[in-house]
Amino acid sequence: MSPLQFSPWRSFFWPIHRFELKKFLPMFSIFFFISFNYNILRSYKDTIVITASQSGAETIPFIKLWAVLPSAILFTLLYTRLSNRLNREHVFYIIMSIFLVFFFLFTFILYPAQEWLHPTQLANQLQTYLPAGFKGFIAIFRNWTFTLFYIMAELWSTTIFAVLYWGFANEIISVKEAKRFYGLITFGGNVAGMFSGYLAIRFSSHIFCDWLPYGHNAWDQSIFFVGCTIITCGLLTMAIFRWLNVHVIQPSEKQLPPKVKIRMSMRENFAYLSRSKYLLCIAFIVFAYNLAINLIEVVWKDQMKTLYPHPADYNSYMGQVMFSMAVIASLAGFLTTSKVIQHYSWTVCALISPILVTITGILFFHFIMFPNHGFSWILGAFSMSPLMLCVTLGSAQNCISRACKYTFFDATKEIAFIPLSKESKLKGKAAIDGVGSRIGKSGGSVVHQGLILIFSTVASSIPYVAGIFLVIACIWVFSVIYLGKQFDQAMVDGQLDLLPEASPNHSVKA
Repeated sequence: MSPLQFSPWRSFFWPIHRFELKKFLPMFSIFFFISFNYNILRSYKDTIVITASQSGAETIPFIKLWAVLPSAILFTLLYTRLSNRLNREHVFYIIMSIFLVFFFLFTFILYPAQEWLHPTQLANQLQTYLPAGFKGFIAIFRNWTFTLFYIMAELWSTTIFAVLYWGFANEIISVKEAKRFYGLITFGGNVAGMFSGYLAIRFSSHIFCDWLPYGHNAWDQSIFFVGCTIITCGLLTMAIFRWLNVHVIQPSEKQLPPKVKIRMSMRENFAYLSRSKYLLCIAFIVFAYNLAINLIEVVWKDQMKTLYPHPADYNSYMGQVMFSMAVIASLAGFLTTSKVIQHYSWTVCALISPILVTITGILFFHFIMFPNHGFSWILGAFSMSPLMLCVTLGSAQNCISRACKYTFFDATKEIAFIPLSKESKLKGKAAIDGVGSRIGKSGGSVVHQGLILIFSTVASSIPYVAGIFLVIACIWVFSVIYLGKQFDQAMVDGQLDLLPEASPNHSVKA
């Protein structure tokens, strides 16, 4: 056996060469801490907004459309401007610092002073003049500090997770390395989800610490512990990233030579995207995933708010869901992802996510619309109320969908970027991950927002949401199949020239 070949067991569980550890372990650790923050923010952002005064799940579509989407565009503009002037290491530090400074301010200033900062009386007056369907829009203004927290938590997943980390990984990791690295890296993110889920449960356990001079109740102190944890993980991430750039990354890789310096602007990035069928397919996949998930999640969270109106109870249940999701994703990632990616085509691996999301989504909508057909026996067998069963099925669907994202969806999406030229990677990722994913989530928000304005409640609009979900799932599947053909051809040809004006030789990493 060649020194560069693995035994069957080593290939399955740890396909990493010893000389690759100095690159792999820091990348694994950075992904772990970023994923930890992402998962714990995902739990708290929903809890803080949905359980706030005069708020609910109907607030989420309004925030994602009117607050998160414009903020994502601004952050993408900031990223492109910084990328035009600084190398990727400095861009990483600046963007990360912006997030950590905000979470510091929220923890120690904005949240403790919410009673003085929130315009409750003005919001109440607006509520008396506007129709009931505008409740979610008013809640954005009523609890504006919580809205800011939701925005920054959402942008963490796109800016830090997708653009900064995966953009950096795709530049220093080749296709062959990615087939072995990415499965294990995403496994680390799933393990981080288990820790974040456990801490969310512990922080929401209704234990008030008299010795801590912060907050009036256990939930307030939970915000303090979460804020400190997020800041600590962010600082550790920056320290490891610095070590990686100093001791591992070659000086020639740290910055493009001046003669090939790529200038980026939002208009250029989207124009570049619109002229490439390959990048458009990736954009459709990202758009479809985020839209499909958003359509289901708002319905599920609306049911969950009814079952758990108190923020600590709501967040504790979200922690249980995250823990379960991380366990499922960890087992799937450890036992299947690396092996499947190494032995099956890109198309087969990429189709796993839309198929599972579609099947679980159909089951969830079926029970909500037809509770007495197909699942009624469960109510008697487990002595569950229809509401509890609905929330449980939605939780199972969310666990499976998110597990798919953290295993096959993220890995296959990032592998699809690797054969591209450096210009295509930078411009494509900035447009797709920086704004495209937000457009997908905002698209779901537009659907929900329009239906809420018509029907006043989320529950009344469920049949129409289900129909739109099925259409989006079909678009997702067709986009994966079409992109798979282009990806396979690129790997055979050894290069991928997306545009006529692109440089003549864009070699694929091997």
